[in-house]
Amino acid sequence: MISDDLAEFVLGAPDVPEGALDFTATLLVDTLGVTAGSARLDAARITRDHAVRFHAAGTPDEAATLLFDGRKASIPGAAFAAATQTDNLDAHDGLNPTKGHIGCAVVPALCALAEREPALSGRDALTALAISYEVAARAALSLHATVSDYHTSGAWNALGVAALGARLRNLDAGRLRHALGIAEYHGPRSQMMREIANPTMLHDGSGMGAFVGLMAVLLAEEGFEGAPAATVEADEVAERWGDLGRRWTVEQNYVKPYPICRWAHAAIDALGQLMEEHGFAAHDVSAIDVNTFAEAAQLFSGMPETTSHAQYSLAFALAALLVHGKIGPDQVTGKALSDPDIEAVVNRIRVSEDPRHSARFPDGRWSDVTVHLSDGRTMSSGDVNAKGGPEAPLPHAAVEAKFIDMTRRLDRGRATAIWEMRDRLTEPGTKFADLLRLLHARPDS
Repeated sequence: MISDDLAEFVLGAPDVPEGALDFTATLLVDTLGVTAGSARLDAARITRDHAVRFHAAGTPDEAATLLFDGRKASIPGAAFAAATQTDNLDAHDGLNPTKGHIGCAVVPALCALAEREPALSGRDALTALAISYEVAARAALSLHATVSDYHTSGAWNALGVAALGARLRNLDAGRLRHALGIAEYHGPRSQMMREIANPTMLHDGSGMGAFVGLMAVLLAEEGFEGAPAATVEADEVAERWGDLGRRWTVEQNYVKPYPICRWAHAAIDALGQLMEEHGFAAHDVSAIDVNTFAEAAQLFSGMPETTSHAQYSLAFALAALLVHGKIGPDQVTGKALSDPDIEAVVNRIRVSEDPRHSARFPDGRWSDVTVHLSDGRTMSSGDVNAKGGPEAPLPHAAVEAKFIDMTRRLDRGRATAIWEMRDRLTEPGTKFADLLRLLHARPDS
């Protein structure tokens, strides 16, 4: 059986610290910004159309609205579409020890479920979301500790979605147990390094994580039984769950400054630091040497053919930063993928694994960069850990600036109203439906 502590944590009234609740609000709105920013990607359009055609709801009361679209699908279908959409613009949050991402699955699940709960308060929604982050994080640590392969986030964030759904739909402890078991059993144990070797729209499996997690809840609600979740109940993972309700991992999540695989961020930060300190431009650079950890060294090399390639490329990200001075959605889509100025820099970049950086993964994402200039000068960054996490959090203004960039296709008043919900959700009297109303229409341009 699942422990009484776990059941009480998920279904009861855990004492969520105000700091954790506040940061959960930041993660929520940051994720929604990425969902808005990814609305026009091919992967997003295909997935939303698929959800409408093949995952329709049986009745209007069982439907949810597709985010930044307006059409309807089933609750799992709507979450699947939004999670896949978000996952395909790699700018969403993550937690270093999990080697993956939580928000891109649990935020779409919350939005799909909450549409059927108009009285849900903002604080109660944030509490449910924080709980789902905690369950997903521990499921990830348990999975990584007990299997030999490196599975995508969908394999374990499905359990966070299941916990979220069980809470919002008032399941009892027995049905919660079955929901977790179904979610684990059907969760996509897809191999992350296969996607790294051949980047595609599959990304980190979080679309299927959201879908399976909600399907598990709805099945358990009807009495469908699932096998006990090994990542929750096995004796060898008990220590991973022992601090539930006492240590809030949600506060340790990072906010990404760039829509690029997190593994490339330390090198991006290192190059940006050197550019700021020394003022060189792309035409000044004769070569760039990057030392990084083993997984990052396996990121896509050469010029990308697709947006997925671009987001899983370290060399391309560095070249885009050097040429354009920033990395946002425009630098990983469209004409940027065939930019000859970027290609010229990509050909001057050498990436190597350094064992000292590999030894610090996954707790850190470390790299160092050496830039060689055409005039013979050489400059090195020293070891740099990716910013955005608790060691070097993004300033509030930087998170807001990212949100504005991600939502630039929304009417500015609408985008501002979504951002301001970050603070309003914790205020008494605020309904989560106040936020949902801002999320359902298509982008304005």
